[in-house]
Amino acid sequence: MRHQLIRSTAAAVAIAVLITMLPVAAAVWRAAATGHGIVADWISQGATAGQSLQLAGILVALAVVALAAGVLVAARQANRLVLPVTELADRAERLGAGESRIKPLHSGIAELDQVSQVLARSAQSLTRTMAAERDFASDASHQLRTPLTALLMRLEEIAVTDDLEVVQEEAGIAIAQVERLTRVVDDLMSRTRRRGDEPKVTVSLDSVIAALQREWQPAFEQARRSVRVHGERGLVVQATPVALSQVLSTLLENSLAHGRGTVDVHARRSGPSVVVEVSDQGEGVPASIAPHIFERSVTTSGTGLGLALARDLAESNGGRLELVQARPAIFALFLSESDAA
Repeated sequence: MRHQLIRSTAAAVAIAVLITMLPVAAAVWRAAATGHGIVADWISQGATAGQSLQLAGILVALAVVALAAGVLVAARQANRLVLPVTELADRAERLGAGESRIKPLHSGIAELDQVSQVLARSAQSLTRTMAAERDFASDASHQLRTPLTALLMRLEEIAVTDDLEVVQEEAGIAIAQVERLTRVVDDLMSRTRRRGDEPKVTVSLDSVIAALQREWQPAFEQARRSVRVHGERGLVVQATPVALSQVLSTLLENSLAHGRGTVDVHARRSGPSVVVEVSDQGEGVPASIAPHIFERSVTTSGTGLGLALARDLAESNGGRLELVQARPAIFALFLSESDAA
């Protein structure tokens, strides 16, 4: 900008000088070359009062024209510089007000364009941060709702029974669910600090499925349905217990809400992977929704966050969640088998 200001000022001065000096220089050259003209007459014959006034008027007119031309050039250059600055200030104000879509400014002024690019990058960073915060809030709400609902069912069982053994059993399960809820909260809080380079964690698939079967038993019994677990035993997979539990809980919740009949949880090896299939006897996933079932806000009811979040959790643990059959619905969770198995 400094160089452009110097160039614009020099251009305005140069134009003013040229407008003033060129006609005078031309008149002097003509007088010297031909001996004619107002300058020659003024020199040879002596200037009369009228000629002096005439020459002075010409010089004043030239000076006025030069001044006007200089002002015009300076004004145009000032507008060329002021307009980008104004637009840049407007972009900065919109960014401060929370607008996240700021287009870079292309003014041809290196300094202003550089500041504009910084603002645009800041806006993009703000957009990503806000999106991450919204996703985090939605994910947290969905992940916490399931264990809280299961805990509430256990407390209701305790409240309506007088059998001390039942109370002790339900209280033990409720304590385990509170501990799981604590682990879910810890996992959510640490998510933003993870960078994907954590050491691999191994977990017993049998223990996770057994805990989920106990947790969801009251809800399925209330709906006069059941969960049947079968397949290979003793499988150990690479995943965090909280994430694995949450993915399978989402599939059970989805089946409870949209399926019918007995829910089958089948675990087996498939090459280097372990596959956990969850299916029921319902009508399955409508053909219009099946291709988009894992997209956020695609649902037949509810929040539409469950399956999208479950797939994200599976992928973050090196796994994969797929809808392998739509009618009846069969969801398959693919995990890496642990070397410790």
